[in-house]
Amino acid sequence: MSTAAYPASDLGGHHDRPGFWRAPFSPQTFREFGYALTGLPMAVLGFCLVVPLFSAGLGLVVTALGLPVLALLLTVARGLGAAERLRIRTLFGEELPAPRALTVRREGAWGRITARLADPAGWKAVLHQVVMFPWAIVSFAVSVTFFALGWALALFPLYQWVFARYTSWDGYRVADWTGSDGVHHVYEINSVPQIAGVCLLGLAVLFLTPQLIRGLTGVNRFAARALLSTDD
Repeated sequence: MSTAAYPASDLGGHHDRPGFWRAPFSPQTFREFGYALTGLPMAVLGFCLVVPLFSAGLGLVVTALGLPVLALLLTVARGLGAAERLRIRTLFGEELPAPRALTVRREGAWGRITARLADPAGWKAVLHQVVMFPWAIVSFAVSVTFFALGWALALFPLYQWVFARYTSWDGYRVADWTGSDGVHHVYEINSVPQIAGVCLLGLAVLFLTPQLIRGLTGVNRFAARALLSTDD
């Protein structure tokens, strides 16, 4: 299997890696975040198409009806694979060569069906949809959580006054509990050192999140190279 990575200048410079300090504000980071964000609906769509078709085709394989269903499954999977390669090229600037076109050696409908069933690229595309579905959920959840958390904490000094002004709290209330001795306890963030600490924690998360998202999307790109690209 081979892949081709076109020069950054040919694809809008997507291969340029921002430095650590520029990463949270880099277009590349937002493209990677967008990839993780859109990956979940794409994965759900693919899973909901592939699994029912595979189940129906396998259940009907004892009859002649199962083979056209499985052929349709492989056609759909190839189409989903093409969409994934397009997403990778658009957002990352990496060109993944498509697998070889299907070769039909026999004329007629059954010739096309049997050729489709013997297509390794189609089965690899099916495997990609199944294997990467749980990973898409993980990538979406982790990326959104850390992305939102980093910005929310880093910008906390700008909106911390809201809690004291519009609620009965003196600051953002982190914990509220009553001990076994009946004494009521609260922990609120309202002092300058506490607010600064929250901001620093947010900045740490903010600068580490691009590296995390890059690692998560790197798994997707590796899987696409292995399962959705050329067999050469």
